Amino acid sequence: MLSKKSQYAIKALMSLAKRYEDKTPLKISTIAEEERIPRKFLEAILVELRNGGIVKSQLGARGGYYLSTHPNELFISHVFRLSGDPISMLPCVSLNFYKPCIECKNEKTCGLSDVMREVREATIAILSKTSIQDLLLREESLKKTIKR
Repeated sequence: MLSKKSQYAIKALMSLAKRYEDKTPLKISTIAEEERIPRKFLEAILVELRNGGIVKSQLGARGGYYLSTHPNELFISHVFRLSGDPISMLPCVSLNFYKPCIECKNEKTCGLSDVMREVREATIAILSKTSIQDLLLREESLKKTIKR
């Protein structure tokens, strides 16, 4: 399951992506209010994203956060990994968060593990080609569909 941290990170990045062309830093308070993210939690998330090279910050009265790269180049899989979320549904098939499965007699011959490896690979493929810009475009498309 996707953690609140990853959900909020993606929402914050989408908020920054909407203003990417302006090149104007966005204040934490603005992002928190627009995206309904607890401010203190958002501060910690943005620091992690800055340390991961996804966003940059600017100090001062006109300071705030802004994207370090174009929204087309920010892929969801990278955000999940920076946020510390596993992509796999079972720890025994996780690439970065592996833990042995105590329910299985043998992980190598477990049918469920085998299926979950396929799910992990399909998920990675989707998340690795889906950018923050793609999410914005999907939202626009969905809003147009609902208005009809």
